Amino acid sequence: MTAADVLARGVQLPVVGQERLSGTQVGEQFFQLLLVPGLGPVRLQIGTGGIHVSPPQTPLHLPQEAFLGQVAVTDAAAQPEGIDGFVQAARAAGVRHVVFLSSSSVVEPGAETDPIARRHQAVEQALERSGCAWTFVRPGAFATNALSWAPTIRAEGVVRLAYPRAESAPIHEADIAAVAVAALTGETLHGAAPVLTGPESLTRERHVTLISTAIGRDVRCVELTPEQARAGMARSMPPPFVDGLLRMWAATDGVPAPISDAVTRITGRPGRGFLPWARDHATAFRS
Repeated sequence: MTAADVLARGVQLPVVGQERLSGTQVGEQFFQLLLVPGLGPVRLQIGTGGIHVSPPQTPLHLPQEAFLGQVAVTDAAAQPEGIDGFVQAARAAGVRHVVFLSSSSVVEPGAETDPIARRHQAVEQALERSGCAWTFVRPGAFATNALSWAPTIRAEGVVRLAYPRAESAPIHEADIAAVAVAALTGETLHGAAPVLTGPESLTRERHVTLISTAIGRDVRCVELTPEQARAGMARSMPPPFVDGLLRMWAATDGVPAPISDAVTRITGRPGRGFLPWARDHATAFRS
């Protein structure tokens, strides 16, 4: 979500947005950007160590409408330890409504053992107990996941992956933001938990083909065994997340993904497909 998305809807109160951090930058679990009129972006860090604001001279206050975004998946963010601090601060500040960027994994089979689902469930449950109105925005596969292929596409014109025929319905991040803005600027989604998908089910190899089309360059898909994929993925993510992803791709191999109409119902327009997403991000894949 961007400040422009919010301001275009005429929101005057500060709004909490999402800041993606990576690797060792993630020290505690929740990092927010307060888009404060007249001040610009203010970073708010909420975790077990308390609440920290940057720049430090900024008066600490929370908006009445808050968007709670998750940071990138790392060891530090794998457990939602900061949510109790957020709830305490939100209640003290009189926050009325929290919009949480959750995950469709919480309602999928095997959620009770899926580490991604479990950490999102823990946050959802804390917000349900908070006394604030809440909205849980539950996207499935992010189209932006394909950006992890960018280095080998740029260098070699190749994507190496396991289960190339596994299907998903990737969603454009702009559609997630549009739903979040709708939730922040009205009351119709209070107590709702819409599951969001893109408009089409695609195999992983079809993703590669569409990226090739978008950048005007041949890109090959090279199939890996699950063991080969595990070895590569383990370099950048914890083993439970590697296991969960491999299980998901195995379960969806050749199985069309369910399609949600929530983006259209909530925003009044169709969701963006993967090819438009690839064109929007074509520079990331070009050498």
